[in-house]
Amino acid sequence: MSAISNDWLKPLTPEFREPYYKNLYKNIVDEYSKHQIFPPSDDIFNAFNLTNLSDVKVVIIGQDPYHNDNQAHGLCFSVKPDVDVPPSLVNIYKELQSDCDCYIPDNGYLVKWAKQGVLMLNNVLTVRAHAPASHQGLGWEKFTDAAIRILNEQDRPIVYLLWGRPAQKKAGVVNNPKQLKLMAPHPSPLSAYRGFFGCKHFSQANKFLIENGLDPIDWQIENIKK
Repeated sequence: MSAISNDWLKPLTPEFREPYYKNLYKNIVDEYSKHQIFPPSDDIFNAFNLTNLSDVKVVIIGQDPYHNDNQAHGLCFSVKPDVDVPPSLVNIYKELQSDCDCYIPDNGYLVKWAKQGVLMLNNVLTVRAHAPASHQGLGWEKFTDAAIRILNEQDRPIVYLLWGRPAQKKAGVVNNPKQLKLMAPHPSPLSAYRGFFGCKHFSQANKFLIENGLDPIDWQIENIKK
């Protein structure tokens, strides 16, 4: 398993000492030795490593990593370059086009967001190939709960984009008056038409950041293919 090496390490270190995490670590090592697991082990903590705690301005919470080949790389909703854009991300792009006049790109590689301070955190950080939700209940939920509590303790503005009940439940501990929670249905094709389309979360997030003296997020993901 890759290590966390930036300013997330100190506040998360107590979790590594907890009995649940020791069991989680043992189970995950065993899973990688016996099964095909996504994302690659070096990418498990990419959400933390690509977005320093001190840089977090926006939080997006997903569920599990993508479970098909070559998709997951440690950021919720994001896929590796040259992989077909999954349906939920297609709908995210449609909302961005409507809300912020972004063009719809030819890829789903969202590292640009992470590098601007968008923490793209899945509730569960690993999954067996072709077996969605297969690593739920192993302990990742407690670990990512701890990350949300750490964010809630930050004395600065942060925006949470909470799509669907699981994400909204996940951020139930957020009660910091300096922070903003925006809630909408999940962008999945099953629910996007119930209120995700038209939620304008991306422009609302940028408005909040600007009002608090922070640079807005450039949400435009550029084309890769020429």
